[in-house]
Amino acid sequence: MTAQSIFVLMVFVGTIIGLIKYQQRPSLVFGVTLLILYASNMVTTEQVLRSISNQGLVTLILLLLCSLALEKTHFLRVIATHIIQKSYNGTWWRLFGFTIFSSALLNNTAVVSTMLAPIRNNRYHHASKLLLPLSYAAVLGGTLTLIGTSTNLIVNSLVLDAGLPSLHFFDFTLVGSCLVIVCGLCLWFLSRFLPEYKADSELRESYFIDATVTEDSSLIGRTIEDNGLRNLTSLFLVEVVRGNHLISPVAPTEVLQVKDRLVFSGDVTKVKQLNQISGLSLFAHDQGLLLDNLTEVVIRPESVLLGKTLKRAGFRALFDAAVVAVKRDGEKVSGKLGDLVLKAGDYLVLAAGDDFRSRRNISKNFILVSGVELDSMLSGARALLSIVGFFVAVACAAFGIFSLFKGMVIFLGVLLISRCLTPGELMRRLPTDIWLIISSALLLSYALNNSGLLEQVELLAVDYTDSISPLMALVVVYLLTWLLTELVTNNAAAALIFPIAYGFAITLDANPMAFIMTVAFGASASFISPYGYQTNLMVFNAGSYKLSDFVKIGLPISLVYGVVAITAITFVFGL
Repeated sequence: MTAQSIFVLMVFVGTIIGLIKYQQRPSLVFGVTLLILYASNMVTTEQVLRSISNQGLVTLILLLLCSLALEKTHFLRVIATHIIQKSYNGTWWRLFGFTIFSSALLNNTAVVSTMLAPIRNNRYHHASKLLLPLSYAAVLGGTLTLIGTSTNLIVNSLVLDAGLPSLHFFDFTLVGSCLVIVCGLCLWFLSRFLPEYKADSELRESYFIDATVTEDSSLIGRTIEDNGLRNLTSLFLVEVVRGNHLISPVAPTEVLQVKDRLVFSGDVTKVKQLNQISGLSLFAHDQGLLLDNLTEVVIRPESVLLGKTLKRAGFRALFDAAVVAVKRDGEKVSGKLGDLVLKAGDYLVLAAGDDFRSRRNISKNFILVSGVELDSMLSGARALLSIVGFFVAVACAAFGIFSLFKGMVIFLGVLLISRCLTPGELMRRLPTDIWLIISSALLLSYALNNSGLLEQVELLAVDYTDSISPLMALVVVYLLTWLLTELVTNNAAAALIFPIAYGFAITLDANPMAFIMTVAFGASASFISPYGYQTNLMVFNAGSYKLSDFVKIGLPISLVYGVVAITAITFVFGL
């Protein structure tokens, strides 16, 4: 091996290690990779520009931006209201069918977000019996079409970059349909083993609301009982923080002192009761915000808040919002709200300021669950234009009338002219992290080729062609992609494994399409970890699941998914 080959191999391995170590910040890892490759002249300026402007990648960005208009309509919410029935089986199959169909055409994060509130608030079934199937159905539905998941579009961008014809809209459908049917039946059978976590109990145990006794408070010198703090509706005083001393449980006879911090848990919608208590100040009040605009969000795995406290992060300045309450994985949190170290998947209830809507960093750090809408909702003619226009553009691409890229460019122009979307909204929601990750991964594939490393891997594979069959190579590619998907992210896994998979296909004189599809479907096989896929993270907290719940249901699904995917790919595309 040459010095260049060894260097690029070290960068490749280092990127994987970095992604595993810094799972919440894949864009940072890929950004460093890009800088190292360009600074060391392993790639040219032309290749950098080509990777950033790759047609498949730009198509993905356009699709994500155009789907914002659809999210601003009530289309999905109206359909969602008809899903829940008294019969669990009836509800389950309606939910599964709706999610599969919607995720095949729309952003599956938006689909899951739309269904969270109806499922959590339904009066017939435990939310924990439905939310995990909702996430898995969104993953399965995304495998049906080219636009069903960002992973498929990323693979298509790599295909185009390799000089191959673009993948077609329905190239994924036959294999995806097999996965939907077989894994759907398996999921329906396993759903009987899902836990039945009670929502009321979960609320009492998980929400964390922090209030301070002010210096002029009438509560000072009186007991908890005398102040009526044990008689609040759906709010429970669980502890008192006095300096460095934690008092829990709190006795009715405990006398309050100035600057005591009272920690309540319960229904956050009842938090305004605390406003009526003289001399009690919420954390949001300390930040200069009122409780008129409350919104619930979940912290993304790539958020800049991870590992920081609210005070250290400068939360108010970053987002023009203050935290009213916190909920975490069903576990109890305690102490001062401002000193709580934040984690991925934490639910936050925010009091939003006037500038909250215009902040560009909101969507990069949070997944909006309910409450304040970041953008105004569309209605009337503009809502109809957004819905019909999106499906017309997708249908034209699906039936070959014009390319998806052209359809999305035209549709985005129409949305801007009609004011369904504004330039500010597009800039705020521009998926720069995805853009950086994929363009850097494309650049890494250039470096692998420029250094001659891929040729050396192919020569090595030639030496073992007698002992390695195309089917065995296909299984190896799938397992590598699946493992990286669970360890890092699905998009990164697809981008890193694609050059190796394509090299295997060429060396073994096998059908490249089979190996391409193996990477695409392997990168979508995220069922075991709640942190490997955004929809899994969203339902993880909403359903108060434990990691063991995901392993118990997700591991069998993953095994079935793998067997069906490889078998179907072999029969549909051949080797």
